[in-house]
Amino acid sequence: MYEALFSIALTTALLLGSPGPAPLALAAVGASSGVRRGVPFLSGILLGLLVAIIAAATGLGALLLSYPNLSAVCQGVAIAYLFYVAYKIATNRSGLSDVSGGEVGFRDGFILNLLNPKAYAACIAIFANNSVPDASPVMGAVLAALTCFAIAILVDSLWLVFGGVLHRFIKTPKQLRILRLFFAFLLTSLLVWISTTYIQN
Repeated sequence: MYEALFSIALTTALLLGSPGPAPLALAAVGASSGVRRGVPFLSGILLGLLVAIIAAATGLGALLLSYPNLSAVCQGVAIAYLFYVAYKIATNRSGLSDVSGGEVGFRDGFILNLLNPKAYAACIAIFANNSVPDASPVMGAVLAALTCFAIAILVDSLWLVFGGVLHRFIKTPKQLRILRLFFAFLLTSLLVWISTTYIQN
């Protein structure tokens, strides 16, 4: 059983922790606003992922992906929303003090993962390729879901903290502005590449 849970944990870390739009957005928010102000965005990302995990565990995720047109619409909306997140990062008005204004928040993170077919596909892959022996199907699914979610919390938090570490080196509003524009550019460039690949396929 423990070997199976370790395999699920490793697969989750590789699929959800590798550099991609959501991890990069978390790092960008951490760099732009700091870890504390990035927690609502992280919470939204994780809640949206929890929906994807539950959908994968119950088979609803496979049903969603079985409709290519619906999946394509969700993918397009998710990419468009990520462009919006990049825009919000670039135009964030908050400074180095505790004054806030225009940060990416809980709703942004939740919508991002809720509409992201890749999150559902990753969770389906995790559940399809890993089973928990010596457990009933229901208990096996619960253990797999809890392991997957725990690892997701860890890796997503690490991406936010990574951005937060960069934020701590910022001393002036001009440096903060440059860092925000840099991360917004990175996220936008990745999204353009994903969109181009998606259209070609």
